[in-house]
Amino acid sequence: MAQVVLSSVSKTFHGGTRAVSDLDLEIANGELMVLVGPSGCGKTTTLRMTAGLEDVTEGEIRIGDRVVNSLDPRRRDVAMVFQNYALYPHMSVYDNLAFPLRARRLPKAEIRRRVERTAELLGLGALLKRKPRALSGGQRQRVAMGRAIVREPQVFLMDEPLSNLDAELRAQLRAEIAGLQRELEVTTMYVTHDQLEAMTMGTRIAVLREGVLQQEGPPQQLYDEPGNVFVARFIGSPTMNLLRGHIDRDGDTLHCILGGERLPLAASVSAGALGGYAGADVAVGIRPEHLGERSAEHGDRARLRGRVRFVELLGAERLVHLELPAEPVVPPEALASAGDAEEADVERSPRAAQPTAALVTARFDAHAGVDAGELAEVALRTDRLHFFDLTTRRAIR
Repeated sequence: MAQVVLSSVSKTFHGGTRAVSDLDLEIANGELMVLVGPSGCGKTTTLRMTAGLEDVTEGEIRIGDRVVNSLDPRRRDVAMVFQNYALYPHMSVYDNLAFPLRARRLPKAEIRRRVERTAELLGLGALLKRKPRALSGGQRQRVAMGRAIVREPQVFLMDEPLSNLDAELRAQLRAEIAGLQRELEVTTMYVTHDQLEAMTMGTRIAVLREGVLQQEGPPQQLYDEPGNVFVARFIGSPTMNLLRGHIDRDGDTLHCILGGERLPLAASVSAGALGGYAGADVAVGIRPEHLGERSAEHGDRARLRGRVRFVELLGAERLVHLELPAEPVVPPEALASAGDAEEADVERSPRAAQPTAALVTARFDAHAGVDAGELAEVALRTDRLHFFDLTTRRAIR
């Protein structure tokens, strides 16, 4: 086990493409750090630089007490798991697991001990004589993981290992990988574009965009306290609603004018940095779970009114999509997919061409009586609103 430290690491490819810029990241001993972001954000390049498969243009990478920039992959004591399994098709499961140990010329007894222990950890004991072609996708990925585990490296590097599997198997294996990593206590860097995978697996998450680190921290912290508009939209499903609102001051109380309503904000909010935006427009973020069906128990809770465009019944809940008289900060086409989040810049909603309505998502009880076409009133938790500067896109706190 070892700590991994990336200090001011950058990568520029031939031709001038800058894949990673000035990245500072520290993965603690025994921690599972997830690198997440859309395609092309630099997460796999970061992993490959750590493994020694790509040269570092600038900066320094340390594994344990060694600077490894100039070390070849074999001397870094890391093990990589790829999305395409990379198994030898002519070898049995046992021989695939034993291969890296034989290459290191370990004694036969030690090889057998490690292979059998790893097979037991991964539930592969009954499959050791099979060839990869006789295995399911999930079993092949377990073998690929086993080949990394059996080496007992200081660091695991995993590059989207579950991307080729179906949704049910992915859910099963991500729980197994997280549990196994905790049991082995091996420092792990895990790359994925799937924010759900990142949220459920990582001790901490590092969000990248266009080669630049946007924010890092525990999963819940990134969800509750996103540092900018990009992180706010990328982390969370359904994605955060983002609307243009206006901050107004009435004595010691701040109000947010949003969706045709004047909403009083809590004293704790009024006392913060948002007070400096009185008289100005801001981006207002609302998680779908903080918009819900209005009922007597909500009392005087703030409310918004809109027309229901469509309803998604998900069994345990309904996602209600409403049209509000407000301007979206992010264009509707960018809201369609978190994978397109890097295209969603607030500047692309120019004030001069503001839309007359915004589509927002609210979480309702599964048995809520609401249908498309109806006018609906939703309760809003103003204490859970997020505010962002429209120019910098950074959180206002």
